[in-house]
Amino acid sequence: MVAKTKTLAELSVMVDGELTGDPEITVRGLADLALAGPGELAFLVKAAGLQKLKNSKASAFIVPTGLTYDEKPLIKVANPYLAAARIQNFFQAKPFQATGINPKSHIGNNCDIPEEITIGPFVCIGDRVRLGERVTLHPGVVLGDDVEIGDDCLLYHNVTVYHSCTIGSRVIIHSGTVIGSDGFGFATDENNNHVKWPHIGTVQIDDDVEIGANVTIDRATFGKTHIMQGTKMDNLIQIGHNVKIGKNSLVVAQVGIGGSASLGNNVVLGGQVAIKGHIHLDDGVMVAAKSGVHANVPKDTIVSGIPAIPHKDWLKASTIFAKLPKLYGELLDMRQKTEKMYRKLFPDEGQK
Repeated sequence: MVAKTKTLAELSVMVDGELTGDPEITVRGLADLALAGPGELAFLVKAAGLQKLKNSKASAFIVPTGLTYDEKPLIKVANPYLAAARIQNFFQAKPFQATGINPKSHIGNNCDIPEEITIGPFVCIGDRVRLGERVTLHPGVVLGDDVEIGDDCLLYHNVTVYHSCTIGSRVIIHSGTVIGSDGFGFATDENNNHVKWPHIGTVQIDDDVEIGANVTIDRATFGKTHIMQGTKMDNLIQIGHNVKIGKNSLVVAQVGIGGSASLGNNVVLGGQVAIKGHIHLDDGVMVAAKSGVHANVPKDTIVSGIPAIPHKDWLKASTIFAKLPKLYGELLDMRQKTEKMYRKLFPDEGQK
């Protein structure tokens, strides 16, 4: 495959940037500031790192708007990180190449599978499965009966999608993820035996969602567990039954969301956040890492701590918490002095 190249003028147009320097310089890819060499583009997120740019051997740089440096070609943009991501996507994008259905895979009955498809070895597909155009299923993928997958989806090794789940278009699911397993639901009888509650709902994953490795998304008790368009999920996440996550939300590693909780659009959950079941986090909510959310959170609120409270309050509380040993010592000292003074003022009190 011939390597892609672009002039700085073309890349500048791609990211709506302002170019300073030779527009005809050609680059073949993007790399880290410290690792980039001649013929490569690098990026600087903050102007404070200018010295690293000066030491870099890259041919040109994506930098924040307003940075002044005349010795090397620059593409100036409002958001260098975003511009770099778009350029990296361009250089790394590869045209879909259909390899067909590997003979070592298993295809069930009455499936709808287009010709433009890539199905690797040891893939197991149940009955009545419908796949869109240009879908790639890596080795070990398992699709249950009646699963539907849209166009341009990519499922990596050993992904399992249980029966009757629906996945939209341009969805990426990384290795080891399980979609549509039973939720954690049991009814306890008078003898403390736990009776399983059957989960007869499903899971719906909308367009342009990306799901990391070893994520589990439980099927609904009734209805559906729903991950809406554009949401991105990190590795090692647990999504309970009947959870709804709104559009363009970000869920970082080791988050756990209890059953029937709902998130609005553009919600951000930091690493190891725990969300109680049956509560709602409104649009634009941000939850700091390691927080435990036990109640509804209104729109555009930032919360942190266990239990989660407004972030500014938590910062104040955590500052006080660090001082508690000293404050406790001062309190004991004050108490001892007060008792000593009281005994001097009222010597007969202790004899009653």
